[in-house]
Amino acid sequence: MTTVTVEEIQNDVPGYLRRVQAGEAFTVIRGNEAIAEIRPICRDVQQPRPIGSCAGEFVVPDDFDAPLPEDIVLQFEGR
Repeated sequence: MTTVTVEEIQNDVPGYLRRVQAGEAFTVIRGNEAIAEIRPICRDVQQPRPIGSCAGEFVVPDDFDAPLPEDIVLQFEGR
């Protein structure tokens, strides 16, 4: 990530915004202290997965929600 001063950004706001839009990110410093981070907004929106894409690949048993055996419960509890 590139480091820029407040003054550098103030002198060329449109230029820095174009660079951010192109994917570049900046850490803004005043003196020796980092005060902000400017980065592009993530716009990668994934489409929801289609329903039923694994249809027929496995079978959920009738007792899938039955209580676990005691020895497995004890292992989860660290005993």
